Amino acid sequence: MAFPGIPKRKTQSAAARAEAPIAPIHHVPLSPRALRAQAVHRLQVGLFGLAGMLLLVSLANVIMDRAQVGDSAAAMPDAAASSSAANDPLVDMGVAPELPVNGGGAAAPAQQPAARPKP
Repeated sequence: MAFPGIPKRKTQSAAARAEAPIAPIHHVPLSPRALRAQAVHRLQVGLFGLAGMLLLVSLANVIMDRAQVGDSAAAMPDAAASSSAANDPLVDMGVAPELPVNGGGAAAPAQQPAARPKP
């Protein structure tokens, strides 16, 4: 199938291929200068790889340290916070009123209910 605009590939016949001599490819040893250049290049790649890994590990260590400091700061209550029963989240959001705490840890009612007169 021929496609317009695409030239056909020229192929050699089997007889022409059989007559063409096959030249062996000889290995040419590299000069000492080329060997040294290869060694320096490999050394540079290795050192840059080690430096990159050291940088990544250091960055991960800094991130983990900052996360631990943030967690410990969030877990510690400040001195200004009230000593109500385990820092009630409703009081913190302002939904429920903060009740005073007596020595026993139980919240005391703000007012005693008035006694009802007997009929």
